[in-house]
Amino acid sequence: MITDTFDRRTIAKMEVALERACLLLPISGEKYRPRRIIASKIVECAYRGETTLGSLTDAGYAAAMQLIASAQSVRKKEKEIAD
Repeated sequence: MITDTFDRRTIAKMEVALERACLLLPISGEKYRPRRIIASKIVECAYRGETTLGSLTDAGYAAAMQLIASAQSVRKKEKEIAD
């Protein structure tokens, strides 16, 4: 379990990083999957020993940007197919 691996301070920073990164996501019906993906990238960052708020937030932002780019790519392909 994650609480067995990291101290309270690190977990608190991870939670802040997750919330910050999720602010980048467009508001949509599905929130669980993107949050889970972003959280996993933040956890990976922490496992590498990068536990500053800045590092964790950067990892979350990068994951959010990848999700946004992926969604835009899918929408673009769908539009091309529809046209």
